[in-house]
This record gives sequence, structure tokens and C-alpha cells, in this order.
Amino acid sequence: MKISLIILLLLSSCVQIKEEPTVEEEKEVVEETTEIKFYPPVETYPANTEFTPFFDGQTRISGIKTETEYTITILSEGLESPWGIDTLPNGILVVTEKSGTIRLIENGIVSNKINVTSNIETSGQGGLLDVLVSPDFDSSGILFFTLAEKTNQGSLTAVAKAKLSIDTQTISNFEIIYRATPYYSGNNHYGSRIVFDDEGNLFVSTGDRQSLETRPNAQKLDNGHGKILHIDIVGNALNTNPYYNDSNVHHEIYSIGHRNIQGLAIDPITGDLWANEMGPQGGDELNRIELGKNYGWPIISYGEEYSGSPVGEGIRSKDGLEQPVYYWDPVIAPAGMIFYNSNVIKEWENNLFISGLRGQHIARLLIKDNKVIGEERIAESEGQRFRDITVGIDGALYTITDSGRIYRIGK
Repeated sequence: MKISLIILLLLSSCVQIKEEPTVEEEKEVVEETTEIKFYPPVETYPANTEFTPFFDGQTRISGIKTETEYTITILSEGLESPWGIDTLPNGILVVTEKSGTIRLIENGIVSNKINVTSNIETSGQGGLLDVLVSPDFDSSGILFFTLAEKTNQGSLTAVAKAKLSIDTQTISNFEIIYRATPYYSGNNHYGSRIVFDDEGNLFVSTGDRQSLETRPNAQKLDNGHGKILHIDIVGNALNTNPYYNDSNVHHEIYSIGHRNIQGLAIDPITGDLWANEMGPQGGDELNRIELGKNYGWPIISYGEEYSGSPVGEGIRSKDGLEQPVYYWDPVIAPAGMIFYNSNVIKEWENNLFISGLRGQHIARLLIKDNKVIGEERIAESEGQRFRDITVGIDGALYTITDSGRIYRIGK
């Protein structure tokens, strides 16, 4: 009997008792095993060009669909040529209008016009363009803007800052802090998005000014055309910029070789800077921007001229020039974009949302290891040219359209 008991005890000591997983471990298991359903690519129209992708997944990636129920609501249709949108700390939305005014939107109610500046080129693609809320807005009331500044020498992309009054009725202390020289007489391709980096400095995008005369400037270092620029909040170049210590260059340059960037966004996880870029006929791009890199325009492109002729030598790649992470052909004319930094709709978390002008939809991109692995089209049935997009404090997306609408997209 004693021998049997000893044997039983020895056997039981060799048996490993599996511990119950903790709540956090269960959460991790669920996240790892959640399957994403993929569908055929959302783009079904033929491409404008015969270029083939440089790598698999560079275009026409698999489609995805949001499983969470959400609604698309028109909050207002009374805006006049809106261009930029951002969210104040209290949840009020601030929207620029190209004529030189801003509007505040609270609970769907649009404020009266608040004048910002009148010294702007409003024709073509000009106007009062982007708006960005300062991180210390609660104490400073500061808003940053981009605009097409008008002078007797022509126009250019400029960055300004101003103060919104405590009663939110007026703007004061308007000051231009940076000008992307040289001036030019045209009225297109101002680029004109701004975002903060993680140290409170500004990234600014510019365009090539849409002229065969100015197009080569995107490859030159002595000007601010076709660039991403890195400046502090008073407009000075950062000493970490790649050409800061060089002579006869634009010290504000961060990257070169851009056509017309209307979308900038910071990845909330990695801190990486992403940019979308309007191509010519075909060849809209999404790029992950790195210090000192050359993104190719107008030497390489996945598009063609509007006439159907090649851009330059008609090549899509060249040593020393960056490939886009993703491209669209036909174009969607990408504009404002943002990473979804809320957990209200879990499956959207850290996804990239891009406003589409010609595409007339919001593109949702699922990105993994710096590659696009899924694409969805949202609000496509609205038939609107979506200009810019932001995330509200309620976890909803808010987007503006060229026709003057503001939408709420969320739970």
C-alpha cells in the first residue's frame, strides 16, 4: 500500500499543470488570431500607363472591408471652398476657407466667418490652405496656416501663425514665418500641408508649381519648390536638416523630388513621416519620407503627361531615387490624410485614411511593416471630392469636401 502511494505521488509530481492565461494573455491571443478578410482589389478600371510595379503589392493590393458598423452623416453644407481641417483640444473643429477665413464647427453648428488674411492668391489652387492647432493651444491660442501668398512678384507657398481670441471671434497677430521661394506667376501646385514632429517642429510640403519652367526645381537644392521642409515654430531651418551646413542651398530642405504633396501624416506608433503625392495622369504616390532622400520627380514617375506623352524619359525607376510604398493608376488625386489614433473603432486603429478628390472617396489603407496590405474605399456613394480629414476627440473621422460639406464618419 505504501509503495503504491509513493508511486502515485511520484507520477503526479511529473504532471505539468497548465496555468490559466491572464486577461492580457487572452487579449494577445485574440489579437494574434483575428483574421483579416481580403477581397479583390478595389480598383477595377484599366491603368493609364503600361508600367509594371517595382515590387509585389506596390499597387492594386487586396481589398478590405470594415466589419464594425458606422454611420456617414452630413453635419453641414454651408462651407465655402474649405481646404484644411483640424481639431481643437475641446473638440471644436477649425476649417479654413480658401478666401482667407476660418470657420469653427461645434455640434454641427458652423460659426460665422473669421478673417485670417486677405493677402493671398485665391485663383487656381491658391488660397488660405492648411490649418494646424498648436500643441499648447489651450494656453497660447496659436494656429498655424499655409497659404498662397500674393505679391507683385508672383505667389508662393508660405507658412504663418496667428492667435485665436479667447472668445473665438477674431484672429490677431498674423505673421508669416516661412516662404518657399522663389515667387512664381502661376497659381497651381502649392502643396501646402503641415504637421508637427514629435519635438514640436513643423514639416511643410510644397509643390513644383505645375510648370515646365519650374518643374526641374524639385531636383534642385537652391529653392523651396517640390520639397518637404523642416522648420521650427518661428520658421528657422533645423540644424539636423541634410543640407544645413551647405552653401547656396535652401537649408530648410528635408527631402526633394516631389510633384505636389497635399497629404502629410505622422505614424503614431513609429513616428515616421508619410506623404501622399499627386501624380500626373496616373502615378499618385504614397511615400514614407526619410531624411535627405530623393523621391524622383520629375525623373521617374508611374504616370504620364496629360497629353499621353512620357514624363521625361518615361522611366519608373532609377538608382538613387526612392520608390513609392504604393501608387495608384488611375489616380485618386490624394489630398489630406491622417492615421487613425483612436480605439473607438478597433479595426481602424493606426490605419491611414486619405481624402480622395478625383477618386471621390476616403481611402483606408492597412499598413504592415511599411507596406500596404489592404485598401478600402469609404463614402464612395456620396459623390464628393474629399479635401481633408481629421480625427475628432469622439473617435470619429471628420472630412470636408470641395462642395462645402463636412461629414462625420464613425459610431
